[in-house]
This record gives sequence, structure tokens and C-alpha cells, in this order.
Amino acid sequence: MTVDWIRTALEETGKTRSGLARALGRSPSAVTDLLNGKRRLRADEIALAAGYLGVEPPRLVGGGRQPPARAAVSLVGYVGAGAIARFYADGQGPFDEVPAPDTASARTVAVQIRGHSLGALFDNWLVFYDDVREPPGDDMVGRMCVCGLADGRVLIKALKRSQIAGLWTLLSNAEPPIYDIALDWAAVVREMRPR
Repeated sequence: MTVDWIRTALEETGKTRSGLARALGRSPSAVTDLLNGKRRLRADEIALAAGYLGVEPPRLVGGGRQPPARAAVSLVGYVGAGAIARFYADGQGPFDEVPAPDTASARTVAVQIRGHSLGALFDNWLVFYDDVREPPGDDMVGRMCVCGLADGRVLIKALKRSQIAGLWTLLSNAEPPIYDIALDWAAVVREMRPR
């Protein structure tokens, strides 16, 4: 994916590369590498960059090998202003289906963002992920994930290892970090797009 939209937004908004680096949790040299095409932008970083820049990001698509396309996936809930997912299966209403992303697998599902839990630009966006419900691993560090907490909440956050073994720090562009929390499961965000 080209990063021309980031370069343009930096120029138009007057925001800085160092501010973008802080928003991404990266070094300023990593942002320079990104803008010079020496580094790729991950899907979860697109949302963070768009939030910092205050612009509409391009459609977010996960990378890697693409499985056969599916026509639709289940919309299993929504993420509200408090970043808590309400799942339709828990009595929130009828199941719904939404057009599947190109990268959908047999396990891909979606939640819809309602409110500003991930930033004002993401109200009514769809978040796609594979409903695998497995404990998080080191491969998820720094990535945007749908996270199931031990107390039943489901949040969309970037993951960071806690200094306490077995616990995590959950990061967001629009809310303060949640430190030292146990996760029952986590799934990497596959794609995000407006509904």
C-alpha cells in the first residue's frame, strides 16, 4: 500500500513526523523509512496514523496469501463508545451479514464501531477478524487486535506485553492505556472499512 496519503496529510495538516512516530509507537527514523518506501505500514498502523493526522484513511486490507473470497460474513456485534463489544448472540438483536473483505477466511466475522472509541473518524466502520478465540502470542505485539478480557469485555486495542508475566497492556489512539490486564483471547484485525 502506498503511503502518499500520509505524506499529503502531513503537509496539509502541518503535523510532524515526530508526532506521527509517537502515535505509531515507532522511532522517527522508522517514519522516515516508511515515507521513503523502505518500510511497510501494517494495517493496525493505518488506523493509528489516520487518527493522529485527522484524515480519512484508505480502505484497510490485510496482507499475505489471499484465500478464496466469501460473499458475506456475520456481523457479531458492535463496539460502543466505551470500547465494549455487545454481541448480537447475547440478545442484542438479529444476526446481520456484511460484505466480506477480499481476505476473508471461513472464520472471519465483523463488529461495527459505534461512537468514538477508536477516534471520531471510525464511527460506523466495520472491523473484521478471525473468530479463533486463542490466547495472544508474541506475534500480536504492536498489532491492532480484537481482545477478549477475563471479565467478559471485548475491546479493540493494540497489544503490548506487560512487565508482569502473563498480562498485557492495551493501547489506543483515543483512550488511555489499560495496564496489566489478563486476556482470554485475542485476534488480529484483518481489515477495517467504512460501512
